[in-house]
Amino acid sequence: MRRPDRSPPDDRRWGAWSESSPPPWGPGRRRWRRRRGFGCLFALLFLVVAGSLIATTGYVLSHFGGLAGFIALAVVVAILVGVGRGLRSAAATLDELVEATRAVEAGDYTVRVGPKRRGLRPVRQLVAGFDTMTARLETDERQRRTLLAEISHELRTPLAVVQGNLEAIIDGVYPPDPAHLAVVLDETRVLARLIDDLRTMALSEAGTLALHREPTDPELLVTDVVRSFEAAATAAGVELTANFEGDLPIVEIDPVRIREVLANLVANALRHTPAGGSVTVAGSVEVGWIRLEVHDTGRGVEPDLLPHIFDRFVTGDDSRGSGLGLAIARQLVVAHGGEIAAESVLGAGTTISVRLPLTGD
Repeated sequence: MRRPDRSPPDDRRWGAWSESSPPPWGPGRRRWRRRRGFGCLFALLFLVVAGSLIATTGYVLSHFGGLAGFIALAVVVAILVGVGRGLRSAAATLDELVEATRAVEAGDYTVRVGPKRRGLRPVRQLVAGFDTMTARLETDERQRRTLLAEISHELRTPLAVVQGNLEAIIDGVYPPDPAHLAVVLDETRVLARLIDDLRTMALSEAGTLALHREPTDPELLVTDVVRSFEAAATAAGVELTANFEGDLPIVEIDPVRIREVLANLVANALRHTPAGGSVTVAGSVEVGWIRLEVHDTGRGVEPDLLPHIFDRFVTGDDSRGSGLGLAIARQLVVAHGGEIAAESVLGAGTTISVRLPLTGD
């Protein structure tokens, strides 16, 4: 069984640095950079502020003297200390942020500046935003690499079958008869279906999947799906029925996409239900929602796999699919503003429920 990937993040770093040449954001170069970075700018700003305060203090001392002069001097010293500490902390943080930005530019998305307890509030907010950004970039990069590896794995098998059969036919091992050519044709269909699934997944995740909503009768939609699978259910020895609790209202949905969702759920249920079992597609109304369920009496889903069945390329022991069907179903339901969830008891069956808003999204 292909389980969800729980391996730790890839430790490889783009643009790695050797021990003799420390990275520009490391301790060995941070102080040197600070002296040439915001530290100089803030030091100039501090001198301007200090000069203004000293001039003001001199004016007070020359006109009032005595106690007022000492009070003014104490206030000036306190202000200078506070401003100096704030500017020093802000300059150090900004210089560190600059070096971290250079690391990101070099391809290292693991760099973090870290939370700052001191310093100017806008600077601390800037650091927090930077760390959040790099964390998301690191996650996206890891997911991209994982997706490429999974796609390569899924494409490798049908391509190997096509290549092997064609080479055997060319070499004369297999005759070019309909039986052997049919195998090649079937694998090309697998490739075409996988490419279509990947395209649908990419569009839905990017938020660019176009939905063509129209008033749809969910009872007719469910009945049509059940009717299309009657032959497959009969061949598998599984009873396939539809059940509705009252009259279901007309909803504004994309009937083609929701039919695709239900067809995927029914196909999965039939695939995992042994002969003599049953699959039921039910419809009901909740407050503000319409609920469609597909329940089977199959072997169920293992508890450690259940939280991940809607993830991409996650399949069970007896699954022969690509692992994209349920992931696409989730994306299509979410695109409608709905929700999808799964409940399963090992050895007792699985229920996958789809909730769609009555008013549309």
